[in-house]
Formats: sequence, structure tokens, C-alpha cells
Amino acid sequence: MHCARLALISSLALGAIAPAHAQHGMGSLSSDASMALKNMKIADRNKDGLISREEAEKGPVPFIRAHFDAIDREHRGAVSVDDVKAYVASLQRKGAHAAASSVKP
Repeated sequence: MHCARLALISSLALGAIAPAHAQHGMGSLSSDASMALKNMKIADRNKDGLISREEAEKGPVPFIRAHFDAIDREHRGAVSVDDVKAYVASLQRKGAHAAASSVKP
């Protein structure tokens, strides 16, 4: 049941992340984040729904490994699907802001 819920959440996250990044030219980030969300289930070795720093370092989640400290805003030593989605959303907002700032009237 827990694995099915994680898979559903990951699927929903992928649908929400990819279109927004494509609109802002952030396709590579979207692809990396999508792959990380897909691989979270594999990396979550103890099946607690969280990826610890150790699981990130040993698992197939290079995006999470590379951005672990930024994703783990609560400094608890583990990240969830929601944490990853929130981090990607913050990058989207920064990208949208940068794109809007570069548009000349």
C-alpha cells in the first residue's frame, strides 16, 4: 500500500513538474527532477517514504544527491516527495521571475 501511494504521488508530481519547466526553458531540470521522483522508490531502501542522505548517496537519485541540502529545508536529514516537489517549484518560480525580468517593454 505504501509503495502504491508513493508511486501515485510520484506520477502526479511528474505531471505537474514537466509542463511548467518546458514553458520556462527548464527542460533539463524537469527531466532530472522527474527521474529523481521515479527513482525515489528504489532509493528508499527502508521503505519509510523518505530518502536519507545515505540513501541518496547510494541510490539512483543524482538530482536529490546533488541538491540534498537545498531540498532538506527542515534539516532533518531526509527528504520526501513533497520536499522534492517544493524545491523544484521554488526553482520554477526563480526561473519564471528571471524570464519575466529579462523581457524588455
